[in-house]
Amino acid sequence: MPKRSPRPAATAAPGPPPPAVRRRAVALSGALLRSGGLATLAALALAACAGQIRSVPLAHGTPERPPATTAHALHRLVDDGAPGAASLITRDGFAAARYSTAGVADLRTGRRMAPQDHFRAGSLTKTLVATVVLQLVAEGRLTLHDHAAAHLPPGVPATGDGDRSELRRVTIRQLLDHTSGLFNYTQDPRLSKQLYGKGFGAHRYDSHTPAELLRIALSHPPVAAPGTRYAYSNTNYLVLGLVIEAVTGNPYATEIRRRILVPARLDHTSFPGTDPVLPEPHGRAYSRAGARRVDATSLDPSRAGAAGEMVTTLGDLNRFFAALLGGRFLAPRQMAQIRNEKGTDGAYGLGLYATRLSCGVTVWGHNGDINGSYARTAGTADGRHIVSYRANTDALPDPAPGTAVLTAEFCAARRP
Repeated sequence: MPKRSPRPAATAAPGPPPPAVRRRAVALSGALLRSGGLATLAALALAACAGQIRSVPLAHGTPERPPATTAHALHRLVDDGAPGAASLITRDGFAAARYSTAGVADLRTGRRMAPQDHFRAGSLTKTLVATVVLQLVAEGRLTLHDHAAAHLPPGVPATGDGDRSELRRVTIRQLLDHTSGLFNYTQDPRLSKQLYGKGFGAHRYDSHTPAELLRIALSHPPVAAPGTRYAYSNTNYLVLGLVIEAVTGNPYATEIRRRILVPARLDHTSFPGTDPVLPEPHGRAYSRAGARRVDATSLDPSRAGAAGEMVTTLGDLNRFFAALLGGRFLAPRQMAQIRNEKGTDGAYGLGLYATRLSCGVTVWGHNGDINGSYARTAGTADGRHIVSYRANTDALPDPAPGTAVLTAEFCAARRP
């Protein structure tokens, strides 16, 4: 979620980088973690230190010693203010997985980040929500042209006071690609002061319902008429979570578990609701309150809901994006839709966005932030090469160092 900057996300995540650094690509593949993968990642955690890593074979073959391409870029993130940063690179599933880290997971103890560490992933939640919505479209239970107001649970508002903002003209497609024009609830002045900065400490354990947060959004005029322009808003995916509930009869998190987490064996991904505690193992998360750095590890994630409450690991992010973009979860028609950025002039698809790197490689993925945490995943068109990285802060100055992590790996792979 954006705080005071023009970045387009809030408690959940900033939106994608500016369109100038993004463009189009195609899908990723669906290799999942093979048996022994977790043990290998544990070995990688012991082998990794300060950007110097040793690659350990997962199951078969000769150990490789690929270059630690992302190490320098991770150190740049630390130099720019992140206490710690880490990346996980996988090819062909988890064959030749590489984990690298810089800085620390805990400023007090000096503990380093480990591959198994859980963290809050912010708006990376949105891609899982979009996947379930598109599955419902494929099942004929929704269409992208349906109006959101037709699919809301009882008691959820569809209009604001005086009809200043409403869902009766907003379609499912417009929610997915952020062209609804709905005000971003995390930019509400009063709520923003509670979510960020000096107000965070007093309000970090406040619980919020989706209906309450939607009322806040609808109390503001729309930022644009529906369908007229791209404007990243966490409200869109808050509403999509409610749509999933209305259509299926289950909370959106239950549907994600059933449709995605269990089939893909994403055993370390969860949707905590109002639970403020991260699963073990985990490091610390750090945010800014004025000039002070504060520990933001513990918080009530209902502030983000379907827009960004997910907790996960680097390994689960790589497995999910490989499975999704490899066609494991969506039929070809819905795969084309999730990557369709025509309605946003190349800014965003229906839950993913493309990034064109300086070497000409285009990768697909998403990013996310929430108090104390930033994460991003991207992969090549064939899905055989995926990078996830994270930092234990939400206070990074701009996206350039993060894009450098992707450039370091994907562009290095093209060199002879």
